Amino acid sequence: MIEKILIANRGEIAIRVIKTCQALGIKSVAVQSYLDMKKIVEVALKSGADAIHPGYGFLSENADFADLCEKRKLNFIGPSGKSMRLCGDKMLCKDAMAKAKVPTVPGSPGIVEEVEEALDIAHKIGYPVLLKSVFGGGGRGIRLVHDEKELRQAFDLASGESKAAFGKSALFVEKYLPKIRHIEFQLARDTHGNTVHIFERECSIQRRHQKLIEMSPSPVVDQKTRDEIGQLAVEAAVAVDYRNAGTAEFLRLDDGTFYFIEINARLQVEHPVTELVSGLDLVKLQIDIANGKEIPFKQKDLKVNGCAIECRINAEDTFLDFAPSTGPISDVKIPSGPGVRVDTYLFPGCTVSPYYDSLMGKLITWGKSFEESRERMRIALSDFYIEGVETSIPLYKTIIDSKEFIKGDLSTDFLDRFKILDRLREDITREISEKTDAALAAGIIHSEFLKNKIKTQHDHGIGWKTQLGMT
Repeated sequence: MIEKILIANRGEIAIRVIKTCQALGIKSVAVQSYLDMKKIVEVALKSGADAIHPGYGFLSENADFADLCEKRKLNFIGPSGKSMRLCGDKMLCKDAMAKAKVPTVPGSPGIVEEVEEALDIAHKIGYPVLLKSVFGGGGRGIRLVHDEKELRQAFDLASGESKAAFGKSALFVEKYLPKIRHIEFQLARDTHGNTVHIFERECSIQRRHQKLIEMSPSPVVDQKTRDEIGQLAVEAAVAVDYRNAGTAEFLRLDDGTFYFIEINARLQVEHPVTELVSGLDLVKLQIDIANGKEIPFKQKDLKVNGCAIECRINAEDTFLDFAPSTGPISDVKIPSGPGVRVDTYLFPGCTVSPYYDSLMGKLITWGKSFEESRERMRIALSDFYIEGVETSIPLYKTIIDSKEFIKGDLSTDFLDRFKILDRLREDITREISEKTDAALAAGIIHSEFLKNKIKTQHDHGIGWKTQLGMT
């Protein structure tokens, strides 16, 4: 059984894992370096740790690291290196899904070596198409092209990007699907072959292919659809012999068609929304599975309870194309209240580093209904105060109050389709105007108060002087 866990990560996820370790009576070790695999393993062994939790990002999807942990007799809390390689190679994973009869997005059956081959495939499936790196993720290595000329130009660029980001060029062509939703299913599979999905998460509101707001349940997934697509997610996990917690990601078209796109072989940033609607601690579930325990519930035991929404609190300037904003945090006020959860590393005096991801924390709200959760989010965003860097909070206020979000009219092009940044500018201008008007009104009231006070004092002075015959 695991007695001590080294957490090979930083920030809010490190704190999140530590909290579960404390609840389970498991000792934990934090480190400052997250990328040197050999050094991390040596530190783990010297500290007496018998397991490593990689969090997300960094080494969490590094198959070589999982193999190294296994070789050095350290329990890697995640999938095996073999399974991770299969999930990480999009073409191998797509092939496995085809054999398991899990529907995938139309595109090239394998890696595309030459631009002429890419042109043939694009002609067959129709423009526009996406050029993707086999080893991409988080929005990296993706280029949208609309015609043959663009495809020829983009092929060399995409190949170069792939080499720069992943060390090698391996591209494939995929049909571009307009106005799609990004919906994922939380998975868990133990070493005994028990596999469950823990509902879906709606992740459609994005910028540059990276998620901003997530929620569970999705407004377009009823129980019948949840059962059907959830079963596809389970079959996908079985197809790659997955173990531990992971996520099966899908694209949903307007007509209700779902296409599998990938398995994320790790705990997701947005896992708290699943925890709030399921009542489960997913980090505990990860540790239990790593300990060889069976999942303690069946699919039929799981029921969606209420609605949860998450906003990723990023240090970035929305109006500078979401450029990172870094520096010291002079003050911070964390919202609280019924149904409000904040996972963050922020405190007054901390520093947002330019060397890591811009994510500072996650604001999550839960309610018995979508509207209750949304209203709690609206209030919590107004209560969240961070001084020192630009944040994504104003953007979320605009989105949360938009009629399209309230109606559930979501898609991955939500920001562009509804001109959300233009609305944000209007909201900010109006807020500044209202604050200026309020300040002006307060100044006038205060001025009138002082004038009246002086006049009253003057009148009183005249009164007693008159009575004493001093005027």
